[in-house]
Amino acid sequence: MAVDLLVERLTLPELLGGSNSQKVSTGESAGGITPLSLDANPVVERFLTGLGFGVFDRSGLTAPYGRNDVWAGPTSTGDQIFVKRLSGRTADVVARMRRLHLFEEVFRAQPGRPFDVPEYLGRDLEHGLVAYRMITGATGGAGRMVDETFDDAMARQTGEAVASVHAMVVPDGIQLDGSLPDLPSLDLVNGLPLAVYENVSHGELEAWRLQQNDLPLVRALAGLRQREVLATRVPAHCDLRVDQLLFSGGRLVLTDWEEFRLADPARDVGSFAGEWLYRSVLDIVTPRGGASPDGVGLDHHAVLRLGVAKLERLRPRIESFWSGYRSVSESVNSDFMVRATAFAGWHMLDRLLAGSAYRGLLSGIERAAAGIGRNVLLNPERFASAIGLAS
Repeated sequence: MAVDLLVERLTLPELLGGSNSQKVSTGESAGGITPLSLDANPVVERFLTGLGFGVFDRSGLTAPYGRNDVWAGPTSTGDQIFVKRLSGRTADVVARMRRLHLFEEVFRAQPGRPFDVPEYLGRDLEHGLVAYRMITGATGGAGRMVDETFDDAMARQTGEAVASVHAMVVPDGIQLDGSLPDLPSLDLVNGLPLAVYENVSHGELEAWRLQQNDLPLVRALAGLRQREVLATRVPAHCDLRVDQLLFSGGRLVLTDWEEFRLADPARDVGSFAGEWLYRSVLDIVTPRGGASPDGVGLDHHAVLRLGVAKLERLRPRIESFWSGYRSVSESVNSDFMVRATAFAGWHMLDRLLAGSAYRGLLSGIERAAAGIGRNVLLNPERFASAIGLAS
């Protein structure tokens, strides 16, 4: 069975990082962090006041984990507001701000809205700030994935919503960004520029080294990029992860449109599938679904058995998403499924890169996930059905 081949490369030392006594991180976390001081960032409340929402009630201020600075909570007007300051190079921030704004224009022009988005309140281009009204009482897709309340109905609803994004009609006079998303980067797999090298963690260097020393993988990434260039481009999210999904009152809320552009729709489909494929690998060393809680005592055959079982247990989420997507989209064919499967494999490598930014070393389970992603990328034609993207 094809699904067995996804995990056949795993060995116990690889999985456990070389030591049976090592506790492997599952990547599960919850909560947020303390927001940056508003006194040290007065522009935030000047922006908020200019929008007519007064200032933040600092006793109720929170910030979720993420790459951007965020202030979220009640204001002196009684409103619940979410302010984000985009981080990065100036040109990158400007481009992301523009994409956010264009998404709002396109979305508001659509006659039917099968999903919701946070209410967009305004932006400050000079300081990279954007504000939204908070959605109170909503539950996040990432939390639901971890606590196993993300069900098939939610997955199908997500598939329908993503297909409706891909079917959006861009009004005359609006020109969306048509550039390829930054990753996968054929430049970076050939070598890191000095400016990048000097500002990455040891974990990131290790993650890039895994890709750069793997010529078959580099060729597969080049092939995926070529397929992406040739694909028909449609409005697409291009950063689809379960933590971009909120569920509120039975409605799906899609968030974070900074990468919105004209792109290959298979990228979004593959990203959703890759999220669940990644989760299934993390679950090998958790008790979810009936396994050893920390991987201790697992031999190679047990790893294979658990890896297959974990994927088969979560594959219905991908299948339900795919069923919902196909109920709306008429553009699916065999090449689409192959591209989406390859993007699912890339997504696992992308998660490795994202996580490595905060680590000095890669864990064994992260390496295992990257190895499975590699297998999928190298052989997407073989694994579409195995991961839940069957015709």
